[in-house]
Amino acid sequence: MNIAVGDLGDSQPASPEACPALVLNADFRPLSYYPLSLWNWQDAVKAVFLDRVNIVSHYDRVVHSPSFEFRLPSVVSLKNYVKPAKYPAFTRFNVFLRDKFTCQYCGVQNELTFDHVIPRSKGGMTTWENVVAACSPCNLRKGGSLPKAAGMIPNQHPMRPTVYQLHANGRLFPPNYLHESWMDYLYWDTELEP
Repeated sequence: MNIAVGDLGDSQPASPEACPALVLNADFRPLSYYPLSLWNWQDAVKAVFLDRVNIVSHYDRVVHSPSFEFRLPSVVSLKNYVKPAKYPAFTRFNVFLRDKFTCQYCGVQNELTFDHVIPRSKGGMTTWENVVAACSPCNLRKGGSLPKAAGMIPNQHPMRPTVYQLHANGRLFPPNYLHESWMDYLYWDTELEP
């Protein structure tokens, strides 16, 4: 089936690749804030036709074939609630997100690696409770020393975050592109200004 894209008159690019759909859980919260839970237009359309999602909002773009025309969804919600995991996976990215992409020794936000607070050579484990984000210069300076011996105590004590804590941190780093139809669903649980 050939599908083409059309424009209903707004100023967004005509390319359907520029029209991802924000994916909400059945409770209308994003499945993930960082990375933001997005589906490409093909996955969103497929989920609609498989009756797995409800369309919450549309783009002013259509895809069409010889037999039908369909407005691209900009926001979809799952029909069945997906219970989020309480704790996120232990990954380098999630360590950086927990630490807000900031070196826990000097506060810079570039050249990040991760550092074992108690070095592995001294029995330190590669766990949430012993790994922090560190810039390369600080990591080299600390080397295999214990924090007190190196005079380098992390700004925050490393701990295993909850998914909710990572989501809160993820809201601090919005993606480069946020469609206006997404805004009511991305920050709806924050306090409103008077």
